[in-house]
Amino acid sequence: MEFDSNIESLRGAFWQIIMAAGPILGVALSVGLVIGILQAATSINEMTLSFVPKLVIVLIAMALLSTYMMREMVDYFAAIFEQIRLLK
Repeated sequence: MEFDSNIESLRGAFWQIIMAAGPILGVALSVGLVIGILQAATSINEMTLSFVPKLVIVLIAMALLSTYMMREMVDYFAAIFEQIRLLK
């Protein structure tokens, strides 16, 4: 394996991390932002008010997006195994 193909594999791995974890992180970020704005507007500084809704919504998002994330990872690993097979 040459240096360029190693770099390409690493680039693909980083892209897969973004594609698999990005939607969940985006949901967590947006929920945290909305809750933070609500807390700032109402002057309620309760820690559980920010943690519990975020936890519930992120778990729901993980349940809804799990097929997408699994499909992305399966496609990535199929491509990696195909590259390994072609090296032999």
